Amino acid sequence: MSTLSCHARPGADVAADLGVDLARGLDEAEARLRLERDGPNALRVERGTPWWRIAARQFASLVVLVLVGAAALSLALGETIDAAAIAAIVLLNAVIGFLQEYRSERAVAALRRLAAPRARVVRSGAARILAADEVVRGDVLLLDAGDVVAADARLVEAALLRTDEAPLTGESEPVAKSTEPLPGETPVADRANCVMLGTHVVAGSGRAVVFATGAATEMGRIAELISTASPGDTPLAVQLDSIARRLLWASLGIVAVVFAAGLLRGMPPEELFLAAVSLAVAAIPEGLPAVVTVALALGVSRMAARRALVRRLPAVETLGAAEVVCTDKTGTLTAGEMAPRRVVLPDAVFHVAAEAGSRRLRMLPADDARDGAPADAGLRPLAEAAAGCSDAELGGDDSGTGDPTEVALLRLARACGVERPAVERERPRVALLPFDADRKRMTIVRRQGKGAQALVKGAPESMLALCSGVRTARGVVALDVPGRAKMEEAALLLADEAFRVIAIAERDLADDETLDAEHVERDLVLLGLVGLQDPPRPEAREAVARCRRAGVRVVMITGDHPATASAIADELGIRDPGDETVVGSTLDATSDDELARRIRGIAVHARVTPEHKLRIVRAWKRAGAVVAMTGDGVNDAPALEEASIGIAMGRSGTEVAKEAADMVIADDDFSTIVAAVEEGRGIWEAISRALAFLLSGNAAELAVVLVAVLVGWPLPLLPIHMLWINLVTDGLPALALATGPVDPDVLLRPPRRPEASMMDASFVRLVALVGTTVAACTLAGFAWELRRGDGVDHARSAAFAILVLCQMLVALGMRESGRPLSLPRALADARLVAIVGASLAIQAALHQVPALRRVFGTYEASAAEAGAWLALAIVPLVVLESAKAIRRRNLAAAEGGRTGPGPNPGESLLSGRPPGW
Repeated sequence: MSTLSCHARPGADVAADLGVDLARGLDEAEARLRLERDGPNALRVERGTPWWRIAARQFASLVVLVLVGAAALSLALGETIDAAAIAAIVLLNAVIGFLQEYRSERAVAALRRLAAPRARVVRSGAARILAADEVVRGDVLLLDAGDVVAADARLVEAALLRTDEAPLTGESEPVAKSTEPLPGETPVADRANCVMLGTHVVAGSGRAVVFATGAATEMGRIAELISTASPGDTPLAVQLDSIARRLLWASLGIVAVVFAAGLLRGMPPEELFLAAVSLAVAAIPEGLPAVVTVALALGVSRMAARRALVRRLPAVETLGAAEVVCTDKTGTLTAGEMAPRRVVLPDAVFHVAAEAGSRRLRMLPADDARDGAPADAGLRPLAEAAAGCSDAELGGDDSGTGDPTEVALLRLARACGVERPAVERERPRVALLPFDADRKRMTIVRRQGKGAQALVKGAPESMLALCSGVRTARGVVALDVPGRAKMEEAALLLADEAFRVIAIAERDLADDETLDAEHVERDLVLLGLVGLQDPPRPEAREAVARCRRAGVRVVMITGDHPATASAIADELGIRDPGDETVVGSTLDATSDDELARRIRGIAVHARVTPEHKLRIVRAWKRAGAVVAMTGDGVNDAPALEEASIGIAMGRSGTEVAKEAADMVIADDDFSTIVAAVEEGRGIWEAISRALAFLLSGNAAELAVVLVAVLVGWPLPLLPIHMLWINLVTDGLPALALATGPVDPDVLLRPPRRPEASMMDASFVRLVALVGTTVAACTLAGFAWELRRGDGVDHARSAAFAILVLCQMLVALGMRESGRPLSLPRALADARLVAIVGASLAIQAALHQVPALRRVFGTYEASAAEAGAWLALAIVPLVVLESAKAIRRRNLAAAEGGRTGPGPNPGESLLSGRPPGW
């Protein structure tokens, strides 16, 4: 029998097809046969990634492999210090990456933990409790409040049964269950006659016949989707591999040029080969992997301080490249709980607002009271009836337990000064007529003086027809035809705005009144209507607006009704004119190619399943976007795994969602995601600055040595000088540049395109400009010292010092690639100032301390020499600042004469356009 049609057929027919007597259940022998045939009721668990594979992954990057090759060549050439230093950097980078990424893939294992450990079933005519993994198809489940459902099953009995399906659907409202057949095309979230593995029974009782177990359940299907999802390579990983390839080819080119030039000058081939290979090794920025890893790790720390917990290191930067954030509605954009937002009295309308930072409510009149009566005169009777017709409890902090609708009404009553405990004390309960799906209302009868009063709440369509009167500010009056039509219209308008509408009424009862629904629920006095909704978070609208200013599209994906989803999207500013709201059934009829073409015009996806969410994320990726996906439920896990970066909610999120995600938002606040985007973009720009600084330094070293070889000079730099420059003089300032503060304008720029290269033409121009200028100043100082006749060693000492001084000053200019150098801003970057100051002090020590002079082959410098070296070292900084000024002037001219002290928000010296575009 197909499990897909169970909801469309009578429960008895489903049981007959499964070969089970609903009264007796399965015989033990038959149950054992089915267990052997179908296997245990458990989800398949893939083995996690072993630690050694995670460790090996740290060496899979091409840039790391290039460094490993450089270390091997250095060792072969006898440069053991160089080889040891490079190897130490590679190992440090691997250790940091391993510690950040060491975790097992536990998403499916977490799904197993959601499954019920025990289940009550009917076997051989008797109720039995057994392990959930022993449940088989055809078992009859017995369900009561508090139970966790052990398998997917078709209900055959339901007595006021309601289940919490949030782990599966993501929606917070408990679902009322029934036994009636439903249309075949009914989506999983609307199958009120079925219960699903891993969901919870919150009220009532029932019986259900199991039609799917283990991997065949909805939860099992989600587990399978998780295993098929693949996020792909991160933008940063792609860029680093591209950089490594370019560096590899550049190194080979240098070897070829030097080898050819040496042959032309008649140098011995063996000596020439060693010199060329040594130069190629020097071209590799050994500090790059460490700079990237430390920058990402520090980004993790900064994000944690902003309540974003990163589980996978590359996710720090990936979020900065996100063009689209696909977000769940319930609990992420909204509060995740029902709240009153409108109150319609017969003669007044109120808006209900939450006080900042709490659940406490305030009543705001929407218009003036009519007929001169006080606007809030009718609120007290409505509030007393709402509190009196309730079984929920409300704590002192406005947190509640019980039915979410009743909790919301209790908060409304508290805002009007009415508390349920006081009502219980003063007006004891006499009778309860519980809610059922046929009547669509609930009544509690309470003592009132020497008599009794019925307090009734329910759906307007079931309540208004039973009302003969209405309570106004001047007392109870008859509900005439125009008055009834007015309240019906108000109910429809609230429903059109995606509110859940509750009508509240009362009736004074005679002493001898029969307390049943037929006699009690008639001739009611209408008190008013309450519009309930899961309201948007107060900070969500501004967060969405910040995303839009940053060029990031926000897309809502929800299992909720399209009208509700669209109303919330409009309130938050997610939808633009012309944007579509598409439901899951429409996606079913849309091919993958067509969806990829249409996806940019869809702002809201409603009534979606886990498969739909996965297709939506894949469609955005096919459209070329870097996609962030947020979610909290089991149903979100496949899409979280597939997205470029998955973001789970920390408070409301299931373990499954957290394990599938790259990042966890601790406070479930959408604005925290925007803060994380800001950090991610800042990290990308910081790494870009650091890379430009590193490569310009390497370019300067290469140019110095290459020019000396070509013109026949002695080598201006010794191997120990180049190693010191690469690891200390370049490496430490690069770390400071990569971990510096985030540009406050970073969210005023659009996201970079994922295919945009970090090493584009403008980046290469910057590296060439700075590298050439530093090399020219170094060679000038070297040539001057040679001409003075103080010897090659003295000239090398001068070249070494000048190159180091140049790099230190350039680091200050590189800190802000778009702004002019500002001493106050530079001094505010304590890490960079400390590193530059310490490096200059150490460099001075290399020329002044005798022991260090012997190791590095340097000479003590006089004050005049040091002044001349410093004068030469200032030149590259002046050239860099001049280039930045020209860049700002050209941008101002292009924008029609824009001038001012601040930079263009899209300006970057590393790009001839807004970054990434």
